[in-house]
Amino acid sequence: MLANKFGRTVVRLRCCNAVPLCGVSQRHMGRYRSGWAVVCQQRTLWLQMNVAERTKQTAVHRQLSTRTSHQTTVDPDELKRFRSLASKWWDENGEFRALHSMNDLRVPFIRDNLLNVHKAHHPGKPLAGLRVLDVGCGGGLLTEPLGRLGASVLGIDPVEDSIGTAQLHLSYDPDLGERVGYRACTLEELSADAAGGETDRGDVLFDAIVASEVVEHLADLETFAICCSHVLKPGGSLFITTINKTNLSYALAIVAAEQLMRIVPRGTHDWEKFISPVDLERRLESNGFSVQSVQGMMYNPASGGWSWINSTAINYALHAVKLAEEPNSDSKMGNPENSTASHS
Repeated sequence: MLANKFGRTVVRLRCCNAVPLCGVSQRHMGRYRSGWAVVCQQRTLWLQMNVAERTKQTAVHRQLSTRTSHQTTVDPDELKRFRSLASKWWDENGEFRALHSMNDLRVPFIRDNLLNVHKAHHPGKPLAGLRVLDVGCGGGLLTEPLGRLGASVLGIDPVEDSIGTAQLHLSYDPDLGERVGYRACTLEELSADAAGGETDRGDVLFDAIVASEVVEHLADLETFAICCSHVLKPGGSLFITTINKTNLSYALAIVAAEQLMRIVPRGTHDWEKFISPVDLERRLESNGFSVQSVQGMMYNPASGGWSWINSTAINYALHAVKLAEEPNSDSKMGNPENSTASHS
């Protein structure tokens, strides 16, 4: 019986294909079939474009993952140098005294720009509710002041001894320990955790990233920019203080500060790693950031203090904001299932 029904169905289908529908001429039927063929071709093209786009996105993701897995921001020579100084971070009259006094400028710079972005008002704790990542935190010289402003701060550094120094100093203030934490790792390791789903995505996204006196010590600035974008929320802020690449910066930061006045240990800086504000801005903008402000800074060795200046020829502070992520490209393309044309 089933075989008979199947046979009758096949006959009917053949008849329908051979005989035009009632009231429809062969000419109109040809147009109908031609129009349907166009729709089928358009749908096939749309599907191919979707597959190509997904393949492209996968390739880009794999490229970035491969880059961050093989490229590193850590310079072994820098690692060795800072490991030898790990116990001296909190000596205000030692090798890091200039960084201690820099807090007079960089802490208000970070605080004020974050308040301009987030428009929050928390008396006594102006940065309450914000998550901040301090990259290359060392002994926590900047991490702790940001925590005292109310932010939840994670300080990371590849030098385990420096993290040990930071944790030891933090232990003297148990209340601050509720908002400040440390981890001995690199920025790319933190980024890889986010990409690999090893931790909750919300646990590795930050409202702000601080990299103060860090980028001039990195092995790969491109990897740094990619990873910052990866762990920063859209609209989040990136703060950088560093040294410009000029003849004047070489004379003052290396010849005077290291070789003559011994303000910092000899060999601390490599002029080839310095970067100008223009080049840094170009690098950041190519990775989805918009630079909001750049301000010049100067250190006075006589007074031991820092001040803002109009020139960025020596030191400078930069504030950039991560642009909102673009919507999924698939949403820009039509879906032919909702139309007899080629869009959805």
